Amino acid sequence: MDGDGISSATPTEEMNGSGNLMDFLDEPFPDVGTYEDFHTIDWLREKSRDTDRHRKITSKSKESIWEFIKSLLDAWSGWVVMLLIGLLSGTLAGVIDLAVDWMTDLKEGICLSALWYSHEQCCWTSNETTFDDRDKCPEWLKWAELMTGHSEGAGAYLLNYFLYILWALFFSFLAVSLVRVFAPYACGSGIPEIKTILSGFIIRGYLGKWTLLIKTVTLVLAVSSGLSLGKEGPLVHVACCCGNLFCSLFSKYSKNEGKRREVLSAAAAAGVSVAFGAPIGGVLFSLEEVSYYFPLKTLWRSFFAALVAAFTLRSINPFGNNRLVLFYVEYHTPWYMAELVPFILLGVFGGLWGTLFIRANIAWCRRRKTTQLGKYPVLEVIVVTGITAILAYPNPYTRRSTSELISELFNDCGALESSQLCDYYNNPNMTRPVDDIPDRPAGPGVYTALWQLALALIFKIVITIFTFGMKIPSGLFIPSMAVGAIAGRIVGIAVEQMAYHHHDWIIFKNWCRPGADCVTPGLYAMVGAAACLGGVTRMTVSLVVIMFELTGGLEYIVPLMAAAVTSKWVADAFGKEGIYEAHIQLNGYPYLDQDEFTHRTLATDVMRPRRSEPPLAVLTQDSTTVEDVETLIKDTDYNGFPVVVSRESERLIGFVQRRDLTLAIKNARQKQDGVVSNSVVYFTEDAPQLAPNNPQPLKLRRILNLSPFTVTDHTPMETVVDIFRKLGLRQCLVTRPLPLHSLLIH
Repeated sequence: MDGDGISSATPTEEMNGSGNLMDFLDEPFPDVGTYEDFHTIDWLREKSRDTDRHRKITSKSKESIWEFIKSLLDAWSGWVVMLLIGLLSGTLAGVIDLAVDWMTDLKEGICLSALWYSHEQCCWTSNETTFDDRDKCPEWLKWAELMTGHSEGAGAYLLNYFLYILWALFFSFLAVSLVRVFAPYACGSGIPEIKTILSGFIIRGYLGKWTLLIKTVTLVLAVSSGLSLGKEGPLVHVACCCGNLFCSLFSKYSKNEGKRREVLSAAAAAGVSVAFGAPIGGVLFSLEEVSYYFPLKTLWRSFFAALVAAFTLRSINPFGNNRLVLFYVEYHTPWYMAELVPFILLGVFGGLWGTLFIRANIAWCRRRKTTQLGKYPVLEVIVVTGITAILAYPNPYTRRSTSELISELFNDCGALESSQLCDYYNNPNMTRPVDDIPDRPAGPGVYTALWQLALALIFKIVITIFTFGMKIPSGLFIPSMAVGAIAGRIVGIAVEQMAYHHHDWIIFKNWCRPGADCVTPGLYAMVGAAACLGGVTRMTVSLVVIMFELTGGLEYIVPLMAAAVTSKWVADAFGKEGIYEAHIQLNGYPYLDQDEFTHRTLATDVMRPRRSEPPLAVLTQDSTTVEDVETLIKDTDYNGFPVVVSRESERLIGFVQRRDLTLAIKNARQKQDGVVSNSVVYFTEDAPQLAPNNPQPLKLRRILNLSPFTVTDHTPMETVVDIFRKLGLRQCLVTRPLPLHSLLIH
């Protein structure tokens, strides 16, 4: 680069530089090239360091058999890490599922034959359980029956009610206390922070061992307390903690933040794989929703990690149905084209619900951050849990766990179903197969269930707004799906009854004959769940794949796609941000989203310093003293400094990171004799000509980036933003040809 113009480098030259971009092979100072907390990594530098490391291993592998074996181990280390992540995240998910089942039922009663059995497991093992009363068995006692000997009556109901609230308060208090004392980062869903970390931001401790342990324990407590939250989002955080844990075992990943993020992307896929029993959906979720940099190699490894995690969970069999998922359904009738209208209407509802939820939740979270409310996280959790438990217990659809509720709403009404939702009037002369029951008029149980579901819908919509974002682990997938599933089931029953009573209407005449099984209300619940989840998160492709893996409803991809796309269109009309992007913005994390840059500005309009501000802080290549450097570091808070030939010329030589500079000078003062405050710091190959009585100079060329990324001052900002996104730059230098000044974009 000279004063007359600027020579540009191709991406390959940018990475490799002339000979060696960063000259990091010998690591002259400890911790040089690392990053401080709450700073952004330099993707180009990390890529360069990995290229240099790989080149060194390849060249040494030809020297001896041992070096060749080491190179093979290095090549296989990625697959070993994926295997370990899959095994641990699958095991933890299985343990969490089993513990949640047991502790959720503990709020209502206990199994006398084996205290560690949930209600369902207890009655499975009983020899006295009848088919009609499959939920009742002598071994399972509610608390009132255990304490007073009475299972019926107002006194027993009130005692059960009181103990339900007491258990819920105890679980939530324990969860928020553990989070507050041992691992503050274990709260929330974790996905906004995972997205930020994968984009290159450093949040130390967020994926640490303590966070993993406390999040696993408190997730069980939070879900068991009956709050309107799910475990699926936090399981992504748990899996990423597992990934970070195993990264520390291999220097290839522990010493390179860019490589570490490849592992974390695969871990996120494993997390969704075990959360929903959807390995392919997990890979697509990581690609579509959380990952910033997702090369093809990471795709294969994510697939492997998700496969191992799903296999491990299946081996544990936490749901006792020999399947990966709780919501597996089998519908016996196809869907018809006319049904696309209610499916699209459910998509509209999902988009509107997503918009309402995001705006209301962000407003509440902002209020929490800016008022006294944020100072009392324990009290907030206790109050919300108390209100949730008091309002949830009287309604059977809100009293049970949200996962069980969704499972019941998805179910098709067969001849053997005993649910209120399946209380239809049967035709005594019916001789059709059991699996092909025609549409029937709704009985009193269905109408009772409908108004209870309507109340549950209002309750879930309101309480979820206040629950998400509290200082406990809280996922959003399951509550969003519950809202959609309730709305979908109500719509499905309405369409079913219309088709039965008005089968001669033109919309039903062509496809719904009297006595036929035309409408499946459970399918509407499934479509509604997808629509609401899509409206909140703005997922599309991964959402549809997760839903059909979750339910086994491969035939119903088109209704799911129609609802998902409609909900995204409707929600995007009110704002482009999903809930995770909104929380990233609320917390002030530095995340560069993929939306188009619409402002018509140039680099010169955005660069720092502005024309009215003091000149840019720079270092000269061979005339700055140690004291000058230390003063500059003390008086400024920049992440790095351009190095120029001299104050007069200001021709750009390179760029040096603030942390590297601080560590290098500190290390030199401790270990290098003769380095004092007035020692000259130089970044050239040869030492400058100094007077004989001058102290020993300090050479810092090793920490100098000789090929920083530069643009001219007339480069459009949309191009600059695109460069930041695609190359993952930490900073970009702006140069002007005549005279040449270097300025800095942060």
